[in-house]
Amino acid sequence: MFLAMNRFKVPIGNAADFEEIWLGRDSHLKDMTGFVEFHMLRGPEADGNVLYASHTVWESKDAFLAWTKSEQFRAAHRDAGQTTKLYVGPPNFEGFLSIQSIAAGDNAE
Repeated sequence: MFLAMNRFKVPIGNAADFEEIWLGRDSHLKDMTGFVEFHMLRGPEADGNVLYASHTVWESKDAFLAWTKSEQFRAAHRDAGQTTKLYVGPPNFEGFLSIQSIAAGDNAE
């Protein structure tokens, strides 16, 4: 499993607009082989900003890389340049390979 995260620092005054854009966009993720799930997370407020993280789970790193090279990726990010004024600096990307996974209902840990 591979987890891809982008963190965004958003000034508190831009938070509602930032959320509206994310909640209203067509991500095209469901069209991709290897896509598992997506979460947009709202974190703490600090120094006049709200921390957000987009969190995407993939079956593998290869599935994620295929997404980044796909037409669906280009379509989902087509207007991304127009939203940069809503957050501070570029998004901070973090990618993680899963080394352990425990789910509710699992009998063994």
